[in-house]
Amino acid sequence: MAMANTIVVKNIEELNTANKQAKPGDIIILQNGEWNNVSISLNCKGTKEQPVVFKARTPGKVLLTGHSQLKLGGNFIIVDGLYFTKGYAGDAVVDFRINKNQLANNCRLTNCVINDFNNPKRMSENYWISLSGKNNRVDHCSFLNKKNLGVLMAVILDDDRSRENFHSVDHNYFGMRLPLASNGGEIIRIGVSEHSQFNSNTQVTDNFFEYCDGETEIISIKSCNNVVRNNLFKECQGGVVLRHGNYNTVENNVFLGNNKEGTGGVRIINKGQWVINNLFYKCRGVDFRSPLSVMNGIPNSPAYRYVQVTDAVIVNNTFVNCSSISFCEGSDTERTLPPQNVYLLNNSFYNDRDSIIYKAYDDINGFFFNSNMVSKDVKQATVNGFVRTSFTTQKADIIPLPFPGVSKVPDSLQQAAQQRIQHLLSSKTGFSDLQLLNKIMTNAYSATGAKWFGRQTGKQELKPPTVNCNNAEEIYKQLERKEAVIINLTGNQYVLNKPFVISKNVQFTGDKRLSVSFVSENILSIFMIAGNGNLTLQNNTFKGSGVKAAHFISSDSNGSSNHYNLAIRNCVLEKFSRENGCKDLFYAYKSMVADSIVMMDNFFVDNNSNGIMMSDEKDDKGYYNAEKIFISRNYIIKQNGTLINIYRGGNDESTMGPFLIFSNNKLNDCRGEESKPFITLYGVQRSILERNNFMNCNEGNELIHFGDAVRAAHLLRQNTFKRSGHINADRFVRSENNTIL
Repeated sequence: MAMANTIVVKNIEELNTANKQAKPGDIIILQNGEWNNVSISLNCKGTKEQPVVFKARTPGKVLLTGHSQLKLGGNFIIVDGLYFTKGYAGDAVVDFRINKNQLANNCRLTNCVINDFNNPKRMSENYWISLSGKNNRVDHCSFLNKKNLGVLMAVILDDDRSRENFHSVDHNYFGMRLPLASNGGEIIRIGVSEHSQFNSNTQVTDNFFEYCDGETEIISIKSCNNVVRNNLFKECQGGVVLRHGNYNTVENNVFLGNNKEGTGGVRIINKGQWVINNLFYKCRGVDFRSPLSVMNGIPNSPAYRYVQVTDAVIVNNTFVNCSSISFCEGSDTERTLPPQNVYLLNNSFYNDRDSIIYKAYDDINGFFFNSNMVSKDVKQATVNGFVRTSFTTQKADIIPLPFPGVSKVPDSLQQAAQQRIQHLLSSKTGFSDLQLLNKIMTNAYSATGAKWFGRQTGKQELKPPTVNCNNAEEIYKQLERKEAVIINLTGNQYVLNKPFVISKNVQFTGDKRLSVSFVSENILSIFMIAGNGNLTLQNNTFKGSGVKAAHFISSDSNGSSNHYNLAIRNCVLEKFSRENGCKDLFYAYKSMVADSIVMMDNFFVDNNSNGIMMSDEKDDKGYYNAEKIFISRNYIIKQNGTLINIYRGGNDESTMGPFLIFSNNKLNDCRGEESKPFITLYGVQRSILERNNFMNCNEGNELIHFGDAVRAAHLLRQNTFKRSGHINADRFVRSENNTIL
């Protein structure tokens, strides 16, 4: 047998040579440093006993930057210690195949990190990990800050070479995925609808998912016979969704909602799904994001829609102060088939907060309920199979875990359990194993992710310096610097030849008693917010008569994958006019997302332009431009033009936003543009319009128009309407205590 070698390589050419010459047992060490714009393809062959190892000399010190990616197409290869940062791949960052003929088998990616390695444009889709072949493993890696469209990790089932793959995804850290504001923000997807009836047998175990808010599906299962076990989900706005495929198992997971809005658990669709021995703690999601939701199906459903739930087993789960679980979720004129042959047994519902523990949207005769323990504090009149009890609790860290009762599990289920999960179902009610809970928590915090990387909680930012700027050139210079800055506007007039581009944290402040005028000629906007931009306007009076930009403020039109924020506080904006060329006070271009838009305590006076325009996303795929929009305590006087237009089209149900709060505003003598509604909310998922005073606003036309293609929640409460237009409300609008004079 040939002797194994240890080989040090310092560039891509030497690495390619080492790959070609590699023998089983060889260790190829990548020299520390920046490997920029490299495409690594490894197709050598090791053995089970002697894999070929490619490793960083120092874990985390081999930086793959620029336009870089890794492809594996060999057998028994281990890649260890790489750091993908400050760049993007375009296609998959790590692909377990080189081409359609070279798939990876028995390969391993370990101790690696991909952090903020995003395609520059938000709608430029890619995966970070694409898993093909069989018996591959991704373990002890850290994945953080994916922002562009596309699943973080996709298991591919294109043909028999990648089916029944028995991949292992274990001991990884998945952290911080901001809401994508569209579908396609999953962390892990196993299969697609076209391959949903094939077995994947992928194991997702012992991972830590933290702040994964991309969309409603954190893990999307679209194949058969997969296992999700022993994972911790902390404050994630979504859950494990058994979307397509059959006979999947979700066991021994901990879902820590910690009262965060939208935190969910497990959603069940299709045949033979088991959800057993999971702990749900203060999960506050509703509807599709409920801690547990069992969906209605569609008659003769195509693969990509909703197959009826049958033969589901939901046993030994505990729900601690969670929002209500959901039976027959999604029931409508299309989803008309309620679940059948569903066993909901030996679960515990400990709750001293809510009045109900479940909602049923259709016929639940297909459910078999037995020995489900419910706190006596719960007022709901439950069906048979739910038993009131006075729980005593045992504490694990901060979690009050109810002491279990005892109830027999049917012999038929025990026999099925022996075959399926190789052990009996517990006769104790709920998730009751303190030792297991401590093991899952300890593993998540100490044994997941790349150890050399840590959790990267970020440095505490110092307060930015304040710089006086008397003219536009001084502002341009401050914006070119990398550091955050507070710009004090000390001049009266600023002459612009290009927009102020905001790509960092920038605050403009001044003396509200002194007017600031911007003079421009035919530019796109005065302030253009780019990716990572955080713009605050505070304590200023802006006169718009000299503004000949199309927009006073806009997002970047390039559609960056990085998010932005806008805040306008305690300002006066007056005399902006479309006749001068300024059509909008704020305009959101397509494909870029704001985490928040905040406008509070301002005066908007005598503006002959539109206000907030967020209606450019017309693809009708559920895309939108801002997650949260807060407009409060403003005076809006003589506004001539649309005040708000937000559009989110299509039938997609995977997102929570946008969310609008419009409250405590006073509006007088306002009129929409060309007989259009003054406020248009189409597809806004949630809105609260309350305690506003409309006087002489859009009389004779629509004042507020609500339009929704999917389920939404709108609250119109305690508003006063005097000599103002009418409201076009749909069935999702709840109106309370409004006054019409």
